[in-house]
Amino acid sequence: MPNIKSAIKRVKTSEAKNLQNRMKKSELRTTLRKYREAIEAKSPEAQDILKEAIKKVDQAASKNLLHKNTASRKKSQLQKAFNAMSAE
Repeated sequence: MPNIKSAIKRVKTSEAKNLQNRMKKSELRTTLRKYREAIEAKSPEAQDILKEAIKKVDQAASKNLLHKNTASRKKSQLQKAFNAMSAE
């Protein structure tokens, strides 16, 4: 445990940020899972979920939860899966 006041504050703020980041990542994973399930079921709501998933990926990239190239790759994979489902 730190003794210096500023170090104590940094521990508290980093714990709070860590919690927020975990919540955002969990939310992103949940959305991506919902999207995969909609694609597998060939659900008509897949397009709406796709928009939501892309939005969440972009938000995660802007908050540095995901690297921008990782976010780009994920969005590409999401769109590719949707296009494959639509083509069938």
